[in-house]
Amino acid sequence: MTPEDALKLASELASLINDRRGEVQTNVNYLKGREGRMRFASEQFKDYFQKRFEGFSDNWCSPVAQATVERMKYRGIRLEGSVRADDAVSRRWERNEADRGLAEALMMMTAAKRSFALVTPTAEGARITFENPDSVAVTYDPITRRRKAGLAVWQDDRFEYAQLHLPNSVLRMRREKFALFGGARTNVDVSGWEFDESLGDVEEQHGLGAVALVEFKNQALLDDDPISDIAGVRAMQDSINLVWAYILNILDYASLPGRAILGGEVIRVPILDDKGQVVGSKPIDMDLLIRERMMHVPAGKDGKAPQIGEWAAADPAPLAKIIEQAVAHVAAQTRTPGHYLLTKSEIPATGYELSEAGLVSKVEDRILFANAPLREVNRLAALADGERGQAEQISSGKLIWRKPQYRSEAQLWDGVLKLRQSGFPFQWIAEELDLPPDEVARIMEMRRAEAAEAASVDLAFLEPSGGVPASPSAD
Repeated sequence: MTPEDALKLASELASLINDRRGEVQTNVNYLKGREGRMRFASEQFKDYFQKRFEGFSDNWCSPVAQATVERMKYRGIRLEGSVRADDAVSRRWERNEADRGLAEALMMMTAAKRSFALVTPTAEGARITFENPDSVAVTYDPITRRRKAGLAVWQDDRFEYAQLHLPNSVLRMRREKFALFGGARTNVDVSGWEFDESLGDVEEQHGLGAVALVEFKNQALLDDDPISDIAGVRAMQDSINLVWAYILNILDYASLPGRAILGGEVIRVPILDDKGQVVGSKPIDMDLLIRERMMHVPAGKDGKAPQIGEWAAADPAPLAKIIEQAVAHVAAQTRTPGHYLLTKSEIPATGYELSEAGLVSKVEDRILFANAPLREVNRLAALADGERGQAEQISSGKLIWRKPQYRSEAQLWDGVLKLRQSGFPFQWIAEELDLPPDEVARIMEMRRAEAAEAASVDLAFLEPSGGVPASPSAD
């Protein structure tokens, strides 16, 4: 690849990042509750009550996303020919403290459509980090679907920096920033990249034979546009917050009854000049009266004031039912159990298993989409550590995940007992308990120690004090 081709490729990937950044930020803001705080049906309603309810947000995007990710617990990789997770692969994963990073990456994958992992060879060994989709992009070969290149960007006060990741090397680039508002990253012109020679050589060889950036994509439809798990929740969350605005407004008015001034002249307020002197008067602003819960009804032409029958706040109960129905729609659309969202759904007599069947199936689907990139991350990490044989085994290894279905203690141990009575191996049963691989290995070692100790005790009872085995007639 020529230097000109590399700079052009960097510009294309930077443009892709800029195009995605707005949607990524919107999804993240909804996930954190920063967006959808309070929507209003009309500009008049917004003018009256926006400041009063500012900061309120009923956030349903967060529990929908968390319900899936909290059940996606990666345990390790079982290499071909092995009966348990490989210890060396697990130690490398733990050395990088990658469990937390993976949890964050899976949350971004489900909410913001995608996330990324980066494997970097270092003198201490492979370093595994996880990257935000608002600053990383990967391009693929249209035929083989293999990664052709990847770009990761960041910035300081003066420059925007980039690393262009190629199959066997990394190129460092930078460009001067064109715009910066309030310290926030902005969409800038994607041209203007130049090689960054401030740290020495602009190219660093790693010899992995593959792009070190790996993309975690959420569910897609045979295209390059994964689907966000909270995309459908966003509109419903806005609707729920609109109804909440009406309910809070009703409760606000119910706490202080409205007042009416009957008869009399139209209320007027003085007009002051620059020196504070009264120079005239004008009718009071009706919007001010509304905010102060007051109504002025002047007398008619006959001098008599009209009568008012009722001026009470509306009943919020029907609006509360609308919120319950909307939350039920969120549960149905996202396959989130109703009891997670505190709907009035009835738990079936068979327990929670049936009510959570949709969520369990959804988690299993998301695990399918996470398997391939997670396997690739571990393969690249093995290559970065110089373990080519292990990397080849990882390519066909079996990823181990914690079971997504929750079971009560009584159900769990009843099932374990029946499995053991049916002849299932003890180690397989220990794995079915969803114990971490290192705990399974420790339990098996303890079990072998107990068996050896029991065997030695039995032999001691069978032998006389001289150490010669007892004869059959010794009794």
